[in-house]
Amino acid sequence: MFPIGDDIPAKRVPWVNWLLIAITSLAFYAQLSSPDSGDGLVARYGMIPARLAAPAGSEIVLLEQQMVQTPLGVRQQTTPRVMPAAAYSDWATLITCIFLHGGWLHFLGNMWFLHIFGDNVEDRLGHGLYLLLYLGTGLVAGLAHAVSDLSSPIPTIGASGAIAGVMGAYLLFFPYAKILTVIPLLILFPVILMPAPIFLGLWFLFQFTQGVGNIGSMQSGGVAWWAHIGGFLAGVCVAWGLRGFGTARR
Repeated sequence: MFPIGDDIPAKRVPWVNWLLIAITSLAFYAQLSSPDSGDGLVARYGMIPARLAAPAGSEIVLLEQQMVQTPLGVRQQTTPRVMPAAAYSDWATLITCIFLHGGWLHFLGNMWFLHIFGDNVEDRLGHGLYLLLYLGTGLVAGLAHAVSDLSSPIPTIGASGAIAGVMGAYLLFFPYAKILTVIPLLILFPVILMPAPIFLGLWFLFQFTQGVGNIGSMQSGGVAWWAHIGGFLAGVCVAWGLRGFGTARR
């Protein structure tokens, strides 16, 4: 499923949402422009679970698989790579990792979801609370992923966990909204108006089943399912707690 829009118009200009998209875009441009294709930025600003779990200053080694030419032909070789220290602190990477992405599809998909759901949540909460929601649920999402695999030396990046928090808040604030959705079916792409609880519920169910299915497996990278789960549940909890405050009332 892919969202095109919703039927809830925002009453105020979503300055914070636009600012988050702009900052993330600049960070992605910096990744694309760097000589090493952003590997250095990811290593220093990405969140590495093993770096959080280990004592400060511990050496984190990532085993990279590379194809090398040998006299006997091309073979796969495992090369140890010592990860550099975090740019600021290990715990600060829980926030800095939110603004980095792993490619065009990752970046554009996240920014589109943020554009669809973020403006309404900012409209409901106001600019300041919305920024705290985004960063706070992103931090919780990073912790959820780290706890799921504390020994992983693989950097985790992306705004997906924070955006999942925004989607969780959207579910509680706008339970009667409808999402204009594209559903790809082989060569057909029907567009339907889907109730937000169904869209978001199916999205969360998919994340949860994938997360549970990957428990105990050896992960070499990919989707941080538990970051999505943790961020979404954090957004639901924050929205539930704020529904009684004046800033969150209709």
